[in-house]
Amino acid sequence: MSDQKDKSEYGPDEPVIVSKQCKMMNLYPDTYQYCACGRTDDEPFCDGSHSETSLKPKRFKISEPTSVTICLCRHSKTLPYCDGSHTRI
Repeated sequence: MSDQKDKSEYGPDEPVIVSKQCKMMNLYPDTYQYCACGRTDDEPFCDGSHSETSLKPKRFKISEPTSVTICLCRHSKTLPYCDGSHTRI
């Protein structure tokens, strides 16, 4: 049995913990919108699902092709990047 709550169990202004792991991604030059609410169907990118919350997406820019570690627990101090906070929640 998972210790993860269902998305419906989170308050409207509480970010959903999608995973207690990070996601490695290869990203190309562009400006991205990281989903800060965790309710997106396009993880980890914003799809507008935050509209019922006070949470807003985090815009970040990639200048050259790079590998990044994206936070899925939404507790990182360096969003959208993982800082290992998922190991403490």
